[in-house]
Amino acid sequence: MKILLSIILTMMILAVSGCSTMQQEEEDEPQLIANKSNGKMAFWDKQKRGANFMNSTSLPENYKAAKEFNIEFIRLAPDKWAKDRDFLFNDKPDVHPERDFLIGSANEYEGIDEEDFAELEADLDAAYERGSKVVLTVLSLPGNRWRQFNHYENDDRIWKDTKYHEQSASFWRDLAQRLKNHPAVVGYNLINEPHPETATGFGDFWTEDYREWYNNVEHTAADLNELYKTIVDSVRTVDKETPIILNSGLYATPWAFEYLKPIKDDKVLYAFHMYEPYEMTSQNKRKGFTYKYPGPVVVGERQTEKVFNKNALEEFLEPVTKWSKQNNIPANRIIVEEFGINRLVEGSDKYMADLISIFNQYGWHWAFYAFREDTWEGMDYQLGNQAPNWKYWEALENGEKPNREEIEVHNPIWNVLKKELKGN
Repeated sequence: MKILLSIILTMMILAVSGCSTMQQEEEDEPQLIANKSNGKMAFWDKQKRGANFMNSTSLPENYKAAKEFNIEFIRLAPDKWAKDRDFLFNDKPDVHPERDFLIGSANEYEGIDEEDFAELEADLDAAYERGSKVVLTVLSLPGNRWRQFNHYENDDRIWKDTKYHEQSASFWRDLAQRLKNHPAVVGYNLINEPHPETATGFGDFWTEDYREWYNNVEHTAADLNELYKTIVDSVRTVDKETPIILNSGLYATPWAFEYLKPIKDDKVLYAFHMYEPYEMTSQNKRKGFTYKYPGPVVVGERQTEKVFNKNALEEFLEPVTKWSKQNNIPANRIIVEEFGINRLVEGSDKYMADLISIFNQYGWHWAFYAFREDTWEGMDYQLGNQAPNWKYWEALENGEKPNREEIEVHNPIWNVLKKELKGN
């Protein structure tokens, strides 16, 4: 009898020990159980469908409209609110501004600009009051002023001197300290579309060997992974909970995932943008409309013709799927932060529908560009696939916001987006 009891007791101990071992294995693999996260990270456990706010001023009323269309998160770039500042119209290309939005100055970070922060905080409060969640990104960092605010020249100082890495880390630490408890904020997107490649002799977008290029810049100021590690470590000294979102290199292209290194942090997501083939999606009246979707497009410096359809789009996105499998990154930790096409391009609705179908198939989060864009009507998808009616232009000439009820029309491309957003 004693022997039998001993055997039973031993089996019970082994069973409990086995459960503990399994539990420990799960704890050692946080990426594998990402769908069990807590706090703000839990927002990203299920696929989210969002939009970009890239307007030239804070427009709180747009949060209400976004909520009505079931847009689940907004990616906000408040830098563009500085569009009306005097330096943008300076006709001296060698004169740089001394004041950049929020960071004070891209020349030397010395602390957050209080006036700018108050404007940002008011906008985030408005988002929360209207039920919107926000991913906050920036277009400029110290040593890396946004090209459009830099006389349309790249500011590559951050890729040549690591002191700007440290200044960028200080900026994000300061910002995270202030925003870590804000209920609307569900992500810090550290920099929009980084491109260290352009500062270090990178060649043709379509043919260059990313791995070979990276081997030459690894552990230098041009190493995007080093910049990210520096900033993430700094943010986590004050905010351990808010998700951090990292763009791939070369303007957030999927191809640059080849050299992106995952961060050892279970509250990090990885993002890319999709406007390819750019030769097609960026067409406008000035450039002319040479291409339609689906169809052949001439791309790259070698002027290679490629046929673009849904299969070609899936092929273009393969670096992301390959990278996520190799690094054991689940689908709900990937975000397609921006994608879009000029709404006047023939087949634009089909292009958007095919892309979203692929994103949904993989289970990635996505955010189209853009919702009620006020600086480029080509991507204001509620205007239809024709030129806006005269009431749109009349309102702009009068310095007013166009009345949406007067200018919006039912149209193929917006119908695609409405259907997908409603599917939430």
